[in-house]
Amino acid sequence: MDRRAFLAMVGSMASLPRFANAQGNIKTVKVGWLTAQREVSLTPYLTAMRQGLVELGYFEGQNLLIDYRFGNDQLERVPELAAELVKSRVDMIVAQGAAVSELAKLSLPIPIIYIFSGDPVVAGFADSLARPRGNMTGVTLMAAELNGKRLEILRDIVPGLRRVAIVANPNHHGANLERAHSEETGQRLGIEIRYYPTQSVTELESAFAAIKADPAQAISVFSDGFAVQNRKAIFDFATELRVPVVAGWSVFARSGAICSYGPLQSEQYRQLAAYVDRIARGAKPPELPVQQPSKFETVVNLKVARALGLSIPPTLIARADEVIE
Repeated sequence: MDRRAFLAMVGSMASLPRFANAQGNIKTVKVGWLTAQREVSLTPYLTAMRQGLVELGYFEGQNLLIDYRFGNDQLERVPELAAELVKSRVDMIVAQGAAVSELAKLSLPIPIIYIFSGDPVVAGFADSLARPRGNMTGVTLMAAELNGKRLEILRDIVPGLRRVAIVANPNHHGANLERAHSEETGQRLGIEIRYYPTQSVTELESAFAAIKADPAQAISVFSDGFAVQNRKAIFDFATELRVPVVAGWSVFARSGAICSYGPLQSEQYRQLAAYVDRIARGAKPPELPVQQPSKFETVVNLKVARALGLSIPPTLIARADEVIE
């Protein structure tokens, strides 16, 4: 959609009626859900968000309507889908992943609640976590300091660990913070960190060639949408090289990483409901601080460990939230 036409259209919608009356009683709330991803990849997280809404007294088909839009991995469709939601007179948009950055470029007349894997301050969505900008606020999955913890996990799994390759998308907002925490921890532990920026499949293949030519003993993957989409290629390469992989999200451990340690994603999606509720009751996005992860999970893949001939420390298994046999 032409940007000028888009702005003209959303501008005409700026006078949408309020959905909470002066006494604060909530009428039916219409929420737009927008992502550039496919529906199947987000099913468990959407379930968590809906559960959070139920806990706050919102029931689909009664006092809640959710209008879903999925881009099916076509990021360029986000403006078009956003326009459809505004035209359908949603009261607010809940946006996920890469779609958030695209929405930030548009002058929408309604609140935007986001869940974002990067750092919202680095991305320009907020002056600080306490001070969101404009009509946007939400939750972030970013916890850069956990990259150091994951290196400590690798140190406890791999005997004599001295070299770790980091595979990361440099365009992911906050990747520099994650790299800094990794390098600081590597220096403290006596581990050499080799950083491989990969923002495309071509660069990922080049990184594989470089790692193979000068092998690392383990790989740390910075979690983002690109890494999730290419995780099979990463794990196939690690299996060929016979090295373990760690990452931040449980989907990686369930797909082939030896361990994941990071935010409990379902909890962050559940927290979106609180923003919907607050905004439905009249709060403005700048009044609602961005929320960082407060609950974390550890997933250990013993099947991968056995295939690599590695032992998982009993203490790590004991504190794991899930152990894959």
